[in-house]
Formats: sequence, C-alpha cells, structure tokens
Amino acid sequence: MTVGHPHILPGYRPCVGLLLLNANGEVFVGRRLDTQDAWQMPQGGIDPGEEPRTAVLREMQEEIGTGKAEIIAESDLWRHYELPASLARRVWGGRYRGQAQKWFALRFTGQDADIDLTATPHVEFDAWQWVALDRLVDLIVPFKRDVYLEVVDEFAPLIRGAAPR
Repeated sequence: MTVGHPHILPGYRPCVGLLLLNANGEVFVGRRLDTQDAWQMPQGGIDPGEEPRTAVLREMQEEIGTGKAEIIAESDLWRHYELPASLARRVWGGRYRGQAQKWFALRFTGQDADIDLTATPHVEFDAWQWVALDRLVDLIVPFKRDVYLEVVDEFAPLIRGAAPR
C-alpha cells in the first residue's frame, strides 16, 4: 500500500490535500455532503501507482469540477491524522485508522462559475465558499485541525502573497 510513498505509516490511507487560493488570497472550502456542517479543503486518495501531483489535479476535478488552477507549492512532508474510532470502523471498509496526506497549494485561475460541485457522479460537497485564512481552521472538524494548522503555517507566505496589496 505504501509503495512509492515510504513516509506513510502502516494503517494510513495515502491521500492528497489541496489548498486552493483565489486572487484575493482566500481559501476554498466545501461543506461535506455526508456530515452535518463539516467544512474542509478538497482531499482524496492516491490511486495505486499514481503520483501525488497527478492525484491532486484529479481530485480537484472530481471534487470541485474544475481543472482551472496551477500548482504553486508542494509540501515536503506527509501529514497524518487519525479518524475518530466511530468513523474508522465505517469508512474505507475499516482498513485504515486515518490518512497520510501530501498537501499542495494551488492558485485558482478560473472564475467562480467554473466550480461545479456536481460535475462527477460521486458528489462530495453540497456547498462551497472562499474563506479568509484566519477563519479557515475554525470551520474544520476537530480531528483534522492540527493538520490544517500545520498546512496553513507552511503555506502562509504564499497565501499572504496572493492577497491584493
């Protein structure tokens, strides 16, 4: 399972996460369809044999229905988080205790109208918004917050650099 990704601990699902920035330096978040009022940045599993850079662009297309973005940074780290026990038993057939995520920062190059949450049959989000960096972590479910804090800290110079002067 971790072939090609030696930094992933056993029992964790290989995954990518994407921090998508608009021209105002705001971050894209979607509200999960399957969870009451839980917001997150797009993320998803890495297919066997797939490179993380390829996976992040595929996941963006699948989850938010657009390919209009460019990768501007890739984390050097794999970040791990654990699912709450009740979720770990239900999702992914109970095979994983959590996810190992490789995060990317991307600059959105399209218009808001290019985002289509229903572009693929497997809809993940029922709503979306651009949020200011200082609001991002507060919207996220508690078990993912530490990872989000680390991602925000790592990419903060890029995020602030994207904001208008």
